[in-house]
Amino acid sequence: MKQVPTSIWTLIAGVAIALISLWVGQHHGLMPEQASEQAPLVDNFFNLMVTIATALFLVVQGAIVIFVVRYRRRAGDNTDGDPTEGNIPLEIVWTAVPSIIVIGLGIYSVQVYNDMGGFAPTRQAMMAHHQTPAPEHSIMGSAMAASLTADPNPSEDDSNTADVAYTYGIGATPEGESSAADLMVNVTGLQYAWIFNYPSNGAISGELHVPVGQSVQLNISAQDVIHSFWAPQLRLKQDAIPGQETQLHFVVTKPGDYPIVCAELCGSYHGSMRTRLIAHTPEAFDEWLESNGVAQQPNLDQATAKNPTDLSDQDYLTAYADEIDLESQTVIEIPRR
Repeated sequence: MKQVPTSIWTLIAGVAIALISLWVGQHHGLMPEQASEQAPLVDNFFNLMVTIATALFLVVQGAIVIFVVRYRRRAGDNTDGDPTEGNIPLEIVWTAVPSIIVIGLGIYSVQVYNDMGGFAPTRQAMMAHHQTPAPEHSIMGSAMAASLTADPNPSEDDSNTADVAYTYGIGATPEGESSAADLMVNVTGLQYAWIFNYPSNGAISGELHVPVGQSVQLNISAQDVIHSFWAPQLRLKQDAIPGQETQLHFVVTKPGDYPIVCAELCGSYHGSMRTRLIAHTPEAFDEWLESNGVAQQPNLDQATAKNPTDLSDQDYLTAYADEIDLESQTVIEIPRR
């Protein structure tokens, strides 16, 4: 039987490696579900890296197996090996191929970062801090309600009316950088919790609530040490730095309950610095925001919740009785102050 040429075996092995690598790159199952518009950009890049890594693994491990089997020492063979000193073409190939791969991945990663808005930091007009004082009831002075725009180049009018500072992080994507976010949330990281402040109505929460399909901008700061805001399902992570505001700009694509983790070692209880991102439908979010708002009173010591209603004592207490499974007739009237 005529021996199959080495070139044919090489071609068959190359096709098999390519097919296996492409399948693994698309079905590895290593990433959590996608929950933002930015997530597919990151996942496509990660899938490409897994595809390349799988191909390299098969080539290297396959070569090791072939050499162990084919060039193993036979019984009774005490001769020396072939005096091979080197192979210039092979040296060129295994130097050029990794170089091309690394350069290509570097260019691709920059493009992904740009598409996510990494090169579009929002600028902040510092005068707005004086025009709109931060509410006194903001947690640890974390209210950052300054107006933000997406134009990174100050105009002549801006230079005459306000000092301009630049905010670092993932800004608006190029397609939407000319418009303000639908929702702005001020985020404060402190040992060991995240505090979320909604400047539009003064609501404060230990969980991040956002509407699906609307652009959200987080203004992130830290009170004590460096923290890192990480939402795996959104594929977004941004450091919270004391004295330096950063930002994240994203759009959630599906309702759900997603974890938020501090990804920067920040102290003894760093591992427990976790909370949730709850994505609502727009209607449900409006209801949550309304029910958790705080009335803006001149005297903040007398601020009250926005959801009091004119109910009788029995109607007022019935809802609480239902929650603890009491019969309606057992509800007694208690005068309210």
